[in-house]
Amino acid sequence: MNEIRTPIPVSFEFFPPNTPVGSEKLRGVVAELAATKPEFFSVTYGAGGSTREKTLSTVSEIAAMGHEAAAHLSCIGATRESIREILATYRERGIRRLVALRGDLPSGTATAGEFRYAADLVRFIRETEANHWHIEVAAYPEVHPQQRYAKRDLQHFADKVGAGADAAITQFFFNADAYFHFVAEARALGVTVPIVPGIMPFHNYARIAQFAQRDGIEIPRWVAMKMEGFMDDAASIRAFGLDVVTQLCERLIAGGAPSIHFYTLNQSALALDICKRLARPV
Repeated sequence: MNEIRTPIPVSFEFFPPNTPVGSEKLRGVVAELAATKPEFFSVTYGAGGSTREKTLSTVSEIAAMGHEAAAHLSCIGATRESIREILATYRERGIRRLVALRGDLPSGTATAGEFRYAADLVRFIRETEANHWHIEVAAYPEVHPQQRYAKRDLQHFADKVGAGADAAITQFFFNADAYFHFVAEARALGVTVPIVPGIMPFHNYARIAQFAQRDGIEIPRWVAMKMEGFMDDAASIRAFGLDVVTQLCERLIAGGAPSIHFYTLNQSALALDICKRLARPV
């Protein structure tokens, strides 16, 4: 596949496959997206470490294919010793990039473990592992769904960065103004690390709308109305969704975003099409 040169760097996120067929499919997805020369591929981590081994094997396989791989690591429900073990394993596999998150407790679990916030995890990694790791943390332009106050949420973000994060990746959004406002407020608090917008292509509108409602993410009304008006017209939904997300990316690039992180849902087609559109000369 020909190389695709986007105006700014890109990266892509996957979840660990559950089956051999899913693993084989993901290898093909990685190979296709590699045409964009991404900064890295990241792999998510289930609540309470429920996908720990699958995350490890997926990250290791991506690294073995010659790509920079980032492992998500959540701390809720974890102990310091369990985090040390995980870090040691990643270090042995040559992984040096982490996405450090608070995470969620598995259903039916009462204890949060030895870490309360992602900032505690970042601080622990820095204190015990010095500068071996490149650490990304999460950011929420439209405020974390479990936080009532935007100011407090922004301070939590600044605390994570202050604990030693190298960069941040945002929750997905469709409102560029929310991203630019969040970045401006973070800069006013003294945050200087790159804040990378997380972008979700419309793989499946109904599913993305569910994610958005759950996490307090605004889908502009005019977008929702047009999507719903297409009914079962998959071709129109795909074409319109590509236009909306491409225009969002173009605005983010024009506004100074340092790179773009795509939430792929383990699919390559839409993210690849957007990258091709962004790569076209104006």
